[in-house]
Amino acid sequence: MQTTQYLAEIIKELNRTVDLIADEEAEKLVKGILEAKKIFVAGAGRSGFMSKSFAMRMMHMGLDAYVVGETITPNLEQDDILIIGSGSGETKTLVSMAEKAKRLGATVALVTIFPESTIGQLADITVKLPGSPKDQSDSGYKTIQPMGSLFEQTLLLFYDAIILRCMEKKGLDSNTMFKRHANLE
Repeated sequence: MQTTQYLAEIIKELNRTVDLIADEEAEKLVKGILEAKKIFVAGAGRSGFMSKSFAMRMMHMGLDAYVVGETITPNLEQDDILIIGSGSGETKTLVSMAEKAKRLGATVALVTIFPESTIGQLADITVKLPGSPKDQSDSGYKTIQPMGSLFEQTLLLFYDAIILRCMEKKGLDSNTMFKRHANLE
């Protein structure tokens, strides 16, 4: 197959994911974000990169959003939300974060392939995304892509859709958000 044919297949796979995501779960996440005092995001590896881009867009909306582990991240408190993006829901460092957030009384949200995972059982809000785990052994969902690529791509697009829904609810547009874009270059 040529590169563009692979791209076309990836886009087809992403198109199929849309109907497999529950709107009710997504709306709970939107509500949790808009009601939170501060928003924290976490993820490991490529899921972590998707989470960072999500935090950036929330900052552009004027929300108080942070990436766990960055040097300027403040303390998590009771009226805050921790949003974890994890295909497996079992990454040890993320499990530890979810446990601590629960002890502190914050809301925990998980976006995952496996809502029944350890983090899923701790979470107040769980959104199931389609995809295959990194080893692709434990999933009925088939993909031509390696490891967790389909989940990670779906995660990024899902986070962008959450941003659009939050923008709609807050009455924001791209021009308003651009005013918060970095301008030091």
